[in-house]
Amino acid sequence: MTFLPKNLGNAYFDTSYKGVQAAAGVLGATVTQVGPAKGDDPAGQVSYINTATQQQVSALLVSANDKSAICDALKEAMTAGVKVVTFDSDTNPECRDLFINQATAEGIAKVQVDIITSEIGDSGEIAILSASANATNQNAWIEMMKKELAASHPNVKLVDTVYGNDDDQTSYDKTSALLQSHPNLKGIISPTTVGIAAAARYLSKSEYKGKVMLTGLGTPNQMRDYVKDGTVTEFALWNPQDLGTLATYAAAALVQGKITGAEGDKFTAGDLGEFTVGADKTVLLGEPYKFNKDNIDNFNF
Repeated sequence: MTFLPKNLGNAYFDTSYKGVQAAAGVLGATVTQVGPAKGDDPAGQVSYINTATQQQVSALLVSANDKSAICDALKEAMTAGVKVVTFDSDTNPECRDLFINQATAEGIAKVQVDIITSEIGDSGEIAILSASANATNQNAWIEMMKKELAASHPNVKLVDTVYGNDDDQTSYDKTSALLQSHPNLKGIISPTTVGIAAAARYLSKSEYKGKVMLTGLGTPNQMRDYVKDGTVTEFALWNPQDLGTLATYAAAALVQGKITGAEGDKFTAGDLGEFTVGADKTVLLGEPYKFNKDNIDNFNF
């Protein structure tokens, strides 16, 4: 197998690769990691895909830098008999055999609402610190959060949504402004790794530490200090090591002919258990992973 992340030297994908290597060891597979130096280089990914095709590898595990730009190369690989499994970041469905999806939009929205409402006693004012106002995934999550709040948490009021544009200083300043504008604020959700880290940095140095709760989507390395000092109790993302493990078992099942990628196909991914292929040749890892003081030191990304 060939493992092709968006870029090398990325702690997130290094963690995924640990899962790939562990699964490959169990399966008796050989895996090689290749990739461009930068995460915005689809042309660089194409060259590695072409090389893997020429080498006639059994399977290609890819986190796509671009939904469409690598499609032709992947189709050529598939025509040559290479099984193509995308993970983390997908291509167009016709350009791969399976996509390993880390979490659904509904799951991502719900876990953040569940955490914040629990932490504030399911009552009071909260706000959202998002990325940019036109970020498609962020806006989808926010709409789902609003529906979840209305349906299940009538005593929790979303009083404001602000945008830090995935810029550290802007997000920091927006956090400060939120707290000044809403003196009764009890919680903040930031569904962006830049935003949650900036908000945590502000809260950790302010009178609001431990009083205004913060959750959202973050990575262990950026959030570790804030969890340990009590600024943040719990936040979510997904486990990239499990994602790599699942992608490897899925690829092996395709190579071995145990599945074809058809909806309803089932396969086992070691200790992760049994999985079923869903619509559009997609396999869902599961619910987002919650990070807290009890498990955060188990991760490095």
